[in-house]
Amino acid sequence: MKIMVAIKRVVDYAVKIRVKPDKTGVETNNVKMSMNPFCEIALEEALRIKESGFASEVVAVSMGPAQCVDTLRTGLAMGADRAIHVDTQAALYPLSVANIIKALVDVEKPGLLILGKQAIDDDCNQTGQMVAGLLNWPQGTFASKVVLDKEKQIATVDREVDGGLETLCLDLPAVITTDLRLNQPRYATLPNIMKAKSKVIKKFTPQELNVQIKSDLEVVQVTEPPKRKSGVIVSSVDELIDKLKNEAHVI
Repeated sequence: MKIMVAIKRVVDYAVKIRVKPDKTGVETNNVKMSMNPFCEIALEEALRIKESGFASEVVAVSMGPAQCVDTLRTGLAMGADRAIHVDTQAALYPLSVANIIKALVDVEKPGLLILGKQAIDDDCNQTGQMVAGLLNWPQGTFASKVVLDKEKQIATVDREVDGGLETLCLDLPAVITTDLRLNQPRYATLPNIMKAKSKVIKKFTPQELNVQIKSDLEVVQVTEPPKRKSGVIVSSVDELIDKLKNEAHVI
């Protein structure tokens, strides 16, 4: 079985975000970029499934500008067998991404598609659900545990929901989106990083996949969150109550 993993290039989680002067988005020039943490978890899970003998190949895919190749090479260094880049400069929203992934699935014919549940830049949490709908595949979102049955060709997925855990049984092929507690992604070793630099990454354009990128969404303005007062350390419960009552005026 082949597993496809969609990964996204985002501003590194440790970077202090700066809004562009024209407020059309956040500054990405001369800013450290990395793989979306949820995508790292998705890739790690695919690699573990392959190492267990259930899958024969892991294919990492990403869409966006040429710099996405760097993120794909990180995926190759972690252990992905192949990588595919859909090259576009267009602004991509979840439905466009889902349409591109659906087209790649039609080409590659994977038995399982794994994505991070959301990206830390836009926090949409929509792409996995949309691509499952486009493919008419069963979906297990917010996965905290995945168990595959090779004989029955099913995936048992524990989902993290507000009330606790929900367990789903999915017929393969299926779409799974990963939550934070599913696993701890591995670090790429130096030899694998060097090997990844020489691997060929297959390229497509949206037009070659017969995907038209369009969106009914328009970003009107991006602003920084309001600044907060610094916290105060108190030495006792009495002092805390006094400050809440006389300074914060919340009790």
